[in-house]
Amino acid sequence: MIKAANRLNTVEEYYFSKKLREVNLLLANGKPIINLGIGSPDMQPPQKVIDALNEGFSNPNAHKYQSYQGLPELREAIAGFYKEHFSVSLSPTTEILPLMGSKEGIMHISMAYLNEGDEVLIPNPGYPTYESVTKLVGAKPVFYELDEANNWQPDFKALEKLDLAKVKIMWVNYPHMPTGAQPSKFLFEELVAFGKKHSILIVNDNPYSFVLNENQQSILSVKGAKDVCLELNSLSKTFNMAGWRVGMVVGDSEHINNVLKVKSNMDSGMFYGIQKGAIEALKCSNMWFSALNSVYKQRRDLVWQLAEALNCTYDKNATGLFVWAKLPPFVKSEEFIDLALKNNHLFITPGTIFGSKGEGYIRFSLCASTEVLEEAIARVK
Repeated sequence: MIKAANRLNTVEEYYFSKKLREVNLLLANGKPIINLGIGSPDMQPPQKVIDALNEGFSNPNAHKYQSYQGLPELREAIAGFYKEHFSVSLSPTTEILPLMGSKEGIMHISMAYLNEGDEVLIPNPGYPTYESVTKLVGAKPVFYELDEANNWQPDFKALEKLDLAKVKIMWVNYPHMPTGAQPSKFLFEELVAFGKKHSILIVNDNPYSFVLNENQQSILSVKGAKDVCLELNSLSKTFNMAGWRVGMVVGDSEHINNVLKVKSNMDSGMFYGIQKGAIEALKCSNMWFSALNSVYKQRRDLVWQLAEALNCTYDKNATGLFVWAKLPPFVKSEEFIDLALKNNHLFITPGTIFGSKGEGYIRFSLCASTEVLEEAIARVK
């Protein structure tokens, strides 16, 4: 018997990978499951993006290996996007690295900076991949708790009480997933100061800025942030391009070069046509965001009704692609979603997959049509 690497003992298969097999089996057996668990946009990208992809197929260089750093015009488009929407100036040649989805960036950054035994500050609740990647590279997760009473912001007094000597990276994610919390006015300034004080690389994972949110922010807008910060971003949610796998990491050239050393040894550049489509997406006017959010607002109103029908409460000020809802007292998240799947044929995400602080909460995705959401409400009522 050939044994797997010991590192696999530190992680489990991703929750959605496992749970969707169960959901798909129910569907195969004729159960009319409504999937409100996954944040996979169901609408089309802008037409000009699809046109650019199609045109890319006929380019004589399209089917060759592409640059590890992406097309120069893609990096220029990313720089223009950051300047227009975040008021952040980036050098297209040295401070931007396109990624095959921002999720791979979590691995690349971790491999670039973490040695075995290093520690990583990870939000609880937070994106599960931060923990799993940390474990896979032999580092140690150190969870910092986020609480509804503090609008899901870090408690810096509690952080300062920790032994931070071995901490190399701190993952933050604002607008926050899964809760939809917005960063306070001074949060990014506090994070930059914290990173400088303790020589910690602060990485803000920022793919939800444009969904039901009129206040786009980047941690790199803070003076001196590039010294200790990187930011991940993605076209998946903003432009309905999740399957295209287009993301980016931006920051100081030294940090970007470190990440490139890892990336260039793990994959090649993304397909030419995808890059051309991404360029067009990044040039979209504000009309695109208005139209997108008009749809999501209608859907969110219906999800709020569904949450109320399930006796849940929620924050109307939250942003993003999900509704984070609080269950009635003493109700366990996973028990609740299993009952909803069995009794109502609704798949909803339990808050516990995002950490222990997610107990007592569930997360609804807005990636379903109004007709589907109305059916979900009818099933519950």
